[in-house]
Amino acid sequence: MKISKKYKAVLVLALGFGTLQSSAQEIGIQLWSLRNQFKTDIPGTLATIKDWGITKIEGGDSYGMPFDEFNGLLKKNNLEMVSIGAPFKDLEDSPEKVVESAKAYGAKYVMCAWVPHNENDFAIAETKHATEVFNKAGKLLKENGITLAYHAHGYEFRPYKNGTLFDYMMENAEHFTFEMDLFWVQHGGEDPLALMKKYPEKVTLLHLKDMAKGVVGNNTGSEDRETNVVLGTGQIDIAGVVAEAKKLGVEYMFIEDESSRVVEQVPQSLEYLKGLD
Repeated sequence: MKISKKYKAVLVLALGFGTLQSSAQEIGIQLWSLRNQFKTDIPGTLATIKDWGITKIEGGDSYGMPFDEFNGLLKKNNLEMVSIGAPFKDLEDSPEKVVESAKAYGAKYVMCAWVPHNENDFAIAETKHATEVFNKAGKLLKENGITLAYHAHGYEFRPYKNGTLFDYMMENAEHFTFEMDLFWVQHGGEDPLALMKKYPEKVTLLHLKDMAKGVVGNNTGSEDRETNVVLGTGQIDIAGVVAEAKKLGVEYMFIEDESSRVVEQVPQSLEYLKGLD
């Protein structure tokens, strides 16, 4: 897969051939963004990420390619897997295997993006169970030099007592942190910037994702992926969040674009982020 000359020109102007950095933080990409491209061209897709000037990635899947071969392609393209995803069930039943997977990639973070539940049944019982699982697995990961981060999708922001289920989770998080996906936080009814300020020590990773103007969220964790738009063109205060992330020292901010326009949109999002410096 090749990016067009037009977008290569954009990147030259925006990145100056260097690694895209935002002060002490680095801009990476969540490989899920390019899931469709990986289906047909793994080497070309990784080469495109390199062309974008990105060196830090979040993923964990080798897309059917043997691990050693995939990891070799990462090294060839100067791509460092700093964070991998782990299913909730693996963290619950076999956290040791999660540790092994993270170490195989040399990842410093493990993120979990979903707690299994029936659509309308995520409540305090499920929240307490998830918190227990994350604390237990997170302790083991921490002992191995790895940080566990939970990626909320919006259903956690349902009301509970004087706050939300998410508040319960964060207030009881002893051995895990929070990867904030800006899209899903806002979609779930919260203000991403306000939430960062509320839990400054718990936010360790970000998913930079903007939401088209006019989209009305809910707490289901579901939305049309085509509502993912170029950073800075939607309804989320990307600039404010990035500025706050710098203050907090958030190490990695991963662009995640789930739309079918990802190859066209990521270079534009990178240009926007570069302009925030």
